[in-house]
Amino acid sequence: MRSGELARLAGVTVRALRHYHQVGVLAEPERGSNGYRSYDVHDLIRVVRIRRLASVGIPLERMPALLDDPAEDGRELLDELAAELTGQIDRLTAQRDLVLRLRAQNAAPDLPPELAPFLAVFATAGLSPHLTRLDRDQSVLLAHLVGDDGMPHLERFYQRISTSTAAPMVVELARRFDRLGPASTEREVTAFVDSFVATVRPWLDTFSDGLVLHRNGSASLVDEYAMDVLNERQWYALTRLAAALDNEPSPPG
Repeated sequence: MRSGELARLAGVTVRALRHYHQVGVLAEPERGSNGYRSYDVHDLIRVVRIRRLASVGIPLERMPALLDDPAEDGRELLDELAAELTGQIDRLTAQRDLVLRLRAQNAAPDLPPELAPFLAVFATAGLSPHLTRLDRDQSVLLAHLVGDDGMPHLERFYQRISTSTAAPMVVELARRFDRLGPASTEREVTAFVDSFVATVRPWLDTFSDGLVLHRNGSASLVDEYAMDVLNERQWYALTRLAAALDNEPSPPG
């Protein structure tokens, strides 16, 4: 039979046959006087075996030993494949659960699922687009920087600031911060800092022990982001906040 007939009987393409020849799992017969290659039933059996091995997930380069060595039963290879497939199933299951979790929360796929419910509270609070984007980007950055070990602490902090009691106060602080600009006076900045410290310090005290930002140098990345997106007066307010929360003297205005 010619290659087209072999391919049809075996349920593959002629292109697949050529590939089998190239990788060495199927011998390439000599061309006859008519210029065509001729295959027989043994070739058909081999191609069917190749298809069955491929359906199990065995790569072509591992097939010659199974095809040509009668003593090779493939048990070790099947054990490897079983372990590999188990790992793939576990990863896919985790990925599916993550997708379903984000969908159930009506959250964007780039958000940390642990923080998505709490970010949604502030996303619907009527904050400015600039502040909403800042909150989202900073949350994504923080979630990445604290890692798996720090995530429970970050999640607990977000839980506390998004309760029905705390969220209105935090939203109001966010609005006041958003209004800070070149015309803001020192008194306005001081009033904001004092209000923020009085409101948020109790939550930070229970949260900061779990973070490693300052210990691994990642805090500079958070600062770099803030400096890039905030106006000068907002950045000054943040430095005042940091000093107040650390009980350090405030920098001059």
